[in-house]
This record gives sequence, structure tokens and C-alpha cells, in this order.
Amino acid sequence: MARPILTLLAICLGLFLGQVDTTAINLALPAMGRALGGGLDAQQGIIIAYSVTYAALLMSGGTLGDRFGRRLLFRIGIAVFIIGSIVCALAGTIPVLFAGRVVQGVGSALMVPQSLAILATAFPGKRERNRAMAAWSVVAGLGVAAGPTIGGLVVQEINWNFIFWVNVPIGILSLILAFTNVPESRNPNARRLDVRGQVLCTVALGLLTFVVVDGRNLGWTSPTVIGCVVVCLLSAGLFFYVENRHPSPMVPLNLVRRGQLPVASVVAGCMTFGMYGLFMLVSLAFQQERGTTPLVAGLEMLPMPLVFMALSPVVGRLTTRYGPRLPMITGMFAMGVGVLFWAVVGGDGNIWLIEISFVIVGIGLAGNTGPVVGVAVSAVSSELAGLASGIVNLVRMFGSSLGVAVMGTTLAVISAGAIHGPAFLSGLRGALLVSCAVEFLGCLIALLKVRNPSRAGKNQEVHNK
Repeated sequence: MARPILTLLAICLGLFLGQVDTTAINLALPAMGRALGGGLDAQQGIIIAYSVTYAALLMSGGTLGDRFGRRLLFRIGIAVFIIGSIVCALAGTIPVLFAGRVVQGVGSALMVPQSLAILATAFPGKRERNRAMAAWSVVAGLGVAAGPTIGGLVVQEINWNFIFWVNVPIGILSLILAFTNVPESRNPNARRLDVRGQVLCTVALGLLTFVVVDGRNLGWTSPTVIGCVVVCLLSAGLFFYVENRHPSPMVPLNLVRRGQLPVASVVAGCMTFGMYGLFMLVSLAFQQERGTTPLVAGLEMLPMPLVFMALSPVVGRLTTRYGPRLPMITGMFAMGVGVLFWAVVGGDGNIWLIEISFVIVGIGLAGNTGPVVGVAVSAVSSELAGLASGIVNLVRMFGSSLGVAVMGTTLAVISAGAIHGPAFLSGLRGALLVSCAVEFLGCLIALLKVRNPSRAGKNQEVHNK
């Protein structure tokens, strides 16, 4: 018989793997570049191969779990993630590492969407369920925020390959617990899988990020880039055409055309655009410009996760009492200020001033991470809450991919490929200013468009027709 505490442990272990892998790899990028070859574009690709795959398949992963069983898809996702980790750990070339990261992304897309639904089944009581959901939120946030520090420790004390090897025993433990302590559940009214929409979404997202990352090297007017842009636009147009007519669309467009869901999704995308791009820039600036070791670089990033963990419960209470609007506005503003502060201080500036910028960014992450999901879920009826959460997470993950692509390209263009010195610092400042602009845009959108559920009309009856 399944024991709820072991169910929670199985889910949290799997969730932690999926989340920590999005950021832990950043501190290993310079070491990977030295070992496998490839410049900044290859290092961007190592991050983006995972996040684009994760984003593109996330909604279909949830649908498959609803139809065929969430426990089954969670197990498959863990197993696929373990296989991808082994491929990455054994990779001797950049293309093989890319392939392993894609497999990891597939595993996460199958695994993570099942987690909340499994917990809702395993913890039927409201009080116990709320505690389980709180633990889920903490693990998800901690995995992302603490990833760079964990990655720095592993890279320095062992080697970059071990970032992936360490996933294997943790994944196996989660898989064993999932076989013995996770109850099976499915949705009898589950939507059909939208294969055409899934293919078109994957092509559009993949080509867009490819153009942003490699357009500079291939030439913005080269036939390859122009062809990719044309196919990307056609795929995006066909995606919306198909979604409007499919009886069970991957992304129900009637949900994203109105209300607070599209607002919350855009704000979430702005947040992750800056956050994931920032993690990459910190790794490059600290190790290539300042000459710090991976471990020291990871430790110097600790203020972000520590502040995030300390303030998240406080933000949760404030959101319950006053609504999510104020924390979201404050959070996006704090992220913009924190990034701007580092841009002013400079990549080679006083480390204590840079630490202050990380503290401010940590405040911003705490202010926005939880409330944005609350806004999205409150915008739809309770039956569609999982779908709304999935849409927000899709935009979050794609925002992270776009942030890494755009900020990395900005750095490369302004620095003319320099990896240290004045040219690199100029490129770093330019990339940080791009991030800052996006964060302040998210703040402006939150200020003008976000409404507390009591004012927006909690649980609007928006149905998927």
C-alpha cells in the first residue's frame, strides 16, 4: 500500500532532477567548452536543447498522463531522463551532448506535468494536500535557484560529467519509490493528443531559438537563416490555424485570448527570460573575466537562492492576504533593479556590490514565482486549473530559452567573440541591459494588467469549447 510521505518523496526527487538540471549546468559551461570544443553558441545550445524540448512537449506530457495514467508517464519520464543523463555524461562531442540534453528534456516534459496531479490524488485531505503542494513549490524553486551552486561544487570537486552522473542514482531511487508508493490515476474525460499542434509548436519554437543563436554565425541574410525564419513563421501560423479547429487543442486559444491567463504567462516569460540568461552570464563573467573557480562562482551566487527560500513563505502569506498583484509588480521591479545594478557596477566590479545585486534579484524571484501561477489558475474554472498552469509553465520554459539565446547573442555581438577584457565587459553590460529592459517590461505589464482574483472575478467560467 502506498504511503503518502514516500509518494511525496518520489515526486519531489523527480521534480528536483527536472528543475535543478535547468540551471546547474551553467557553472559547467566553460569546462564543457574546454573539453568538447565550441564557443558561446555551443554553450548556449547546451542549455537551450533541454529547455526548448521541455517547453515544446510539456502540454502533451500532461495530456498523455491524463489519458494513459499519471504514474505510468511519471515512471517513463524518470527512465527517459536517466537515459538522457547517461548519454550526456558519456558525451565526447558537442552534438552527442546536445542529443542527451534533448532526451533529458523529453523526460522532464513527461515527468513534471504528472507531479501535481499525483499529489492531489495521494493527499485527498485539504490540509495535507496544501502541505504537499507547499513542499512541491519549495522543491521546484530550490532546484532552479540552487542549481548553479550545486553545479559549481560538482564541477570543481569532480568534473563536469558528474553533473549528469549524479542524476542516475537519484532518478533510480525516485523510480523505485514510484513503482511502490505512487498511486495510479487518470482523467476519464482526458483530451485527445493534438499531434499536428505538437509538431508545429516544436518546429516553430526550435527554429526561432536556432535563428537567434546561430543567425550571427551563419549570416542574418544567408539562405539558411531566411529559410528557417520562413518555416518558423509558417509553422506558427499553421499552429494557430490548427488549434482553432482541433476538437482537443494542445493550447486552447479561447483560454489565452482573454482574462488574466495571457497576462500571467507573459509576465512569467519575462521573469525567466532574465533569470536563466542571468545564470549563464554569471557563470561566464565570474569564471572567464574574474578568474574564479566553479565552486567559488557557485558560492558567490548563493544570495539568490537563500533570499528566495527565506522570502517565499512571506510572499505566500502576503499573497493570501492582499492578493498576487503587489508581489508580482514588486518582484518584477526588483529583478529589473537588481540586473541594472550589476550592469552599472560592471562584471569586474566590487564583489560585494555584485552580491547586493544578487540579493535584489532573489527578492524579485520570490515575489513573482508563486503569485504568477495563482493569477493564472484563478483566471479559469477549477477543471481547467491544470491546463492553465501548464500554459504558464510552457511560456516560462520558452522564455528561459529565448533569454539564453538573446542575451548570449547580444554578448557575442558586442564583445566580437572576446571571452575576457574590456570587449567582454562591454558585451556583458549590453546583455544585462537587455535583460533589465525585459524585466521592466514585465513589471509594466503587471502594473497595468494584473488584477487580484477578487477584482478580476475569481474562477471565471472560461471553458474549453
